[in-house]
Amino acid sequence: MALKQGSISIDTENIFPIIKKWLYSDKDIFIRELISNGCDAVSKHKRLVSLGETAGDDKPYKITVAVSKKNKTLSFSDNGIGMTADEIDKYINQVAFSGAEDFFNKYKDKMEESNDIIGHFGLGFYSAFMVSSNVEIDTLSFAPGAKPIRWQSADGMQFEITEDGTRTERGTTITLTLAEDSEEFLDEYHLRSIIKKYCSFLPVEIYVENTDKLEEEAKKKAKEAAKKAEQGADSETSEEPKEEIKPVPLNDTNPLWLKSPKDCTDEEYIKFYQQVFNVFDEPLFWIHLNVDYPFNLKGILYFPKLKNEFELVEGKVKLYNNQVFVADNIKEVIPEFLLLLKGVIDCPDLPLNVSRSFLQNDRDVSKISKHIVKKVADKLKSLCKNEREKYESFWDDIQVFIKYGCLKDESFYDKIKEYILYKDLDGKYITLKDYLEYARDKHENKVFYVVDKEQQSQYIKLFKEYDLNAVILDCTIDNNFITFLEYKESGVRFKRIDSDLSDVLKDKDEEKDEKADEEIINFFKEKIGDRVQKYSVESLKKEDTPAVILISEESRRMMEMQSRFAGLDYGFDLKEEKTLVINDRNPLVKKVLSLKDDEDKKEDVDVICNQIVDLALLANKELGADELDSFIKRSNELMSRVISL
Repeated sequence: MALKQGSISIDTENIFPIIKKWLYSDKDIFIRELISNGCDAVSKHKRLVSLGETAGDDKPYKITVAVSKKNKTLSFSDNGIGMTADEIDKYINQVAFSGAEDFFNKYKDKMEESNDIIGHFGLGFYSAFMVSSNVEIDTLSFAPGAKPIRWQSADGMQFEITEDGTRTERGTTITLTLAEDSEEFLDEYHLRSIIKKYCSFLPVEIYVENTDKLEEEAKKKAKEAAKKAEQGADSETSEEPKEEIKPVPLNDTNPLWLKSPKDCTDEEYIKFYQQVFNVFDEPLFWIHLNVDYPFNLKGILYFPKLKNEFELVEGKVKLYNNQVFVADNIKEVIPEFLLLLKGVIDCPDLPLNVSRSFLQNDRDVSKISKHIVKKVADKLKSLCKNEREKYESFWDDIQVFIKYGCLKDESFYDKIKEYILYKDLDGKYITLKDYLEYARDKHENKVFYVVDKEQQSQYIKLFKEYDLNAVILDCTIDNNFITFLEYKESGVRFKRIDSDLSDVLKDKDEEKDEKADEEIINFFKEKIGDRVQKYSVESLKKEDTPAVILISEESRRMMEMQSRFAGLDYGFDLKEEKTLVINDRNPLVKKVLSLKDDEDKKEDVDVICNQIVDLALLANKELGADELDSFIKRSNELMSRVISL
């Protein structure tokens, strides 16, 4: 006979459309919710035992998920606190109330912390109706003299409570009869994968049972027993009894991030990384977060090894709430640039189900995000200061991440700017401060850099001849990072090694003959036309280089911007501003200048002057199609003339 029948009291209008379309965007989330509820019930009982409110026993706490394709049912059983009929009426039928909240208020004076209770039994339970045509609750309260209670509802709106529950021991079993459009959850492999996704680290052991298989095995054993009974007692002792295989829980109840960092070994960190992210390689290093105040935050962030600089986009940071998986890569909680890493963050102060707009406006979320950034910066500082050799060894792997982090969060740059490294021409790692101190008497606040060591080898050679240094900036992100540094570091200007170097690559002790220089420039202008925009004559230390090409830093950056924003109309044609630096010490340059008035050698001089320019252009970058065609023809012509000598 029914103890009570009626309609469920819902304070929020049209709550089920909200549950289906907003609160639970992923259909499989009901599995997480029902297992979390079971875990919550166990946590409550553990707490009551610790407070002396009830007696404990030696039976291990566990949650069992049973699946039956034959009956189209899923059941979730726990041996937690259980419920009375009145509690079901309050916590299930009146959706606006929270069982955990009421429990906490009752015992808060005896509790040291409130973080033991997830607090989601109630509304989370109704996610079951996303997939079910019928839901039953069989429960038996821990309270002495409690009766087993059954609650049943087919639509989540009408219910019935009776005293014919099936529980004989403390706890709760929730049984779902799955709707036709949700029968994929009856697949045991699929079910296990969902539980591992959401519940791999819950603090209560979770087991999966296939009811159909268990029934078949039970029938088989019964038949075997009956057969042996017919054959007599002798046959019963003829076989050794088979050792019973104990089931293995799907979850790790004590994940590594809950331990104190001082109690964790490198081997444990690496093993955890490989298991959670299903990889075989080892991380470069990791950061163990362990904060109890002013908020509760635990987790491990790993810096993965990279095969190339684009691999960082494949990072994944998993967000948990009291060991319950919430989602991957929640940028409102975890700063966007840290999502390039791999790791786990467990923050009980955040609700399991909440809108992005709430997270964006919540002060605690902002504090948590800033704290994570600080801890990452502190780790990098510590490595750079105390383990410099190790830090340098994986700098090439992490520099893209760090530079991207600086671009996304200026406060991160302010924290680690002294620990950003730059490789110089000798392969030594230095800081920006180191370079600027070196450059103070040479070229003030100019920072010269190389983007392609092979392509710019001629310029590197020139720099070394003048005992000058430059830094290697060859990452795809460096163009943006250079602009950012110029904005952050007042007065500092970055110049590519092939830009305006006339004030660097000239012999400062030698007086220049401006009239002679002008004659050389006019001579080359006549021979090569408008192939370059500017000219300069320098007496380079080494005589073997006839000329070099310099590209204006400003014009090159504009060209790069135009290529990134293809189709952008600037109102005028953008061209790289090239300067031809002629080495008046070079024997070939001297020779052609000596022949400038020889009409018989005019054609040869024209060819050689253009060849000098082409070689200078080639040393800077590839020639255009027309330029390359002319260069090849001219080279062939020169070789023909040499042969004919």
